[in-house]
Amino acid sequence: MSLSDELSATSRASAFPSSSEPGWWKSAVVYQVYPRSFQDSDGDGLGDLRGIMNRLDHLERLGVDVIWLSPIYRSPQADNGYDISDYEAIDPVFGTMDDFDDLLARAHERGMKIVMDLVVNHTSDEHPWFVESRSSPDNPRRDWYWWRDARPGTTPGEAGSEPNNWGSFFSGSTWEFDPQSGQYYLHLFDRKQPDLNWENPDVRHAVYAMMRRWLDRGVDGFRMDVINLISKHPGLPDGEMAPGSLYGDGFPLFAHGPRLHEFLQEMHREVFEGRSGLLTVGEMPGVTPDEAMLFTDPARRELDMVFQFEHVGLDHGDGSKFTPRPLAPGALAESLTRWQDALAESGWNSLYLSNHDQPRAVSRFGDDKQWWRESATALATILHLQRGTPYIYQGEELGMTNHPFASIDEVRDVESINHYFEQTSAGGIDSDVLAAIGRIGRDNARTPLQWDSSRNGGFTTGRPWIAVNPNTTTINAEDQYGVPGSVFEHYRALVGLRHERPVVADGSFRRIDGGSDFVFAFERKLGSAVLLVVANLSSSERLVELDAYDEPWHEAELVLGNRPRTGREAGLFSPWEARVYAL
Repeated sequence: MSLSDELSATSRASAFPSSSEPGWWKSAVVYQVYPRSFQDSDGDGLGDLRGIMNRLDHLERLGVDVIWLSPIYRSPQADNGYDISDYEAIDPVFGTMDDFDDLLARAHERGMKIVMDLVVNHTSDEHPWFVESRSSPDNPRRDWYWWRDARPGTTPGEAGSEPNNWGSFFSGSTWEFDPQSGQYYLHLFDRKQPDLNWENPDVRHAVYAMMRRWLDRGVDGFRMDVINLISKHPGLPDGEMAPGSLYGDGFPLFAHGPRLHEFLQEMHREVFEGRSGLLTVGEMPGVTPDEAMLFTDPARRELDMVFQFEHVGLDHGDGSKFTPRPLAPGALAESLTRWQDALAESGWNSLYLSNHDQPRAVSRFGDDKQWWRESATALATILHLQRGTPYIYQGEELGMTNHPFASIDEVRDVESINHYFEQTSAGGIDSDVLAAIGRIGRDNARTPLQWDSSRNGGFTTGRPWIAVNPNTTTINAEDQYGVPGSVFEHYRALVGLRHERPVVADGSFRRIDGGSDFVFAFERKLGSAVLLVVANLSSSERLVELDAYDEPWHEAELVLGNRPRTGREAGLFSPWEARVYAL
């Protein structure tokens, strides 16, 4: 029996000895499902809730404890569901509320929790709240959103008359002119995603009431989309203009606003107080370690953990993620270590390399050509064995790679499409713009999950909404199940280690000097239990020297590795080799 078989045989029973206890999520592993790309059950080319139900065996086999669902609410799909028109209805493309209740019950029967994606910084412009708000300046819901007059001395509706100079995350201005009222409304993202005005207590309490109804239905918590943007700087002043920029930098003025902690503490009181067994995680672009420590300090009663963005911004160039720069040797390890150290005494880390907004980890941080399997498993090893709660994004457990987009016609993501046309209209070279999208664009993560080597990878019997990666013939779940050393089986082993060894969930973290920027080594310790994790994060051999240990560390028990052991020098690590020792 393989290590992954041994660990997974008992991990499901022991994963949640009592999921009502505070901090149960420290020994849990979360799996993110992007529903439209997970599994199609009816042949329309879009994943759906029935498709998720049909693949619960995959998640149970992997051993995960929590399923995080990207938005399944009713939506016009301007931003693939992150533009919600009804928070309490299931979009028909995914199924019905009965389907959702069935999925929830089946997941709970298997010992898995369901966490919903909560998008309350903004709604769709088709949400009834905004339809009312837009109908008249005198409507009671007018100030549920951010409405402003044109800049003084300008003509409303003309370029340069926007209330301030902020640039949108999705290109262009953050302001959209409404001819009917002669005012502008704020949208930090797409123009079809107007920002809610959290300064209005009626907005907040409507949101809290909606959240309570989902919890009453049996949902086990929320992942809160860009939750650090709900409090904005009073007055919405202009942002600083960088040389050559089309718009001002509004981020310091609309992120981490002065009432953010107040709002999150109020949310905790109004929604989560008195309930047990829940998970709350806030997505917070730009959050610093010091800020994260406050948000996740249990005594402050705000959030269980946050998603920070430091490590997924390391390869961003000046001004935009679409102007990439090479990842410096050791930069990823340094960033991860910084966050481990910062939240060591108070607070908690969310551990991730991939999600629906990021390119595939093995293509970004690894070597998806010559050392595909090795780098996929090495990255998984160094992530899952840190202190924090690990997140697996669908397909990551298979080593799925970036998609070879050949034309903008193959792209579906609104952010990438807007960027492409903004840049090409300004004189950008088509092939260069497309190459940047192919490297960092969000659609890399959104291609259908590769279940087998058949046409469309077993995702659908119809035409998929976005093309399946052609490498499904060689990278797919069916070919990895039960295969020793496969990416999937390595993930199973890592999940099992977290469930079976308390040192992984609760132990301290200490970085160990590995003698090279390409070597990431660290120690986890809890009482007498000690795990040593050593990984060569490069495509060349490295001699690892750990001066922190007097005894020959490489003679300790090898708990897990991703390369066959040979008779070579024990400290010599092959490209992308990772080892876990029990000292």
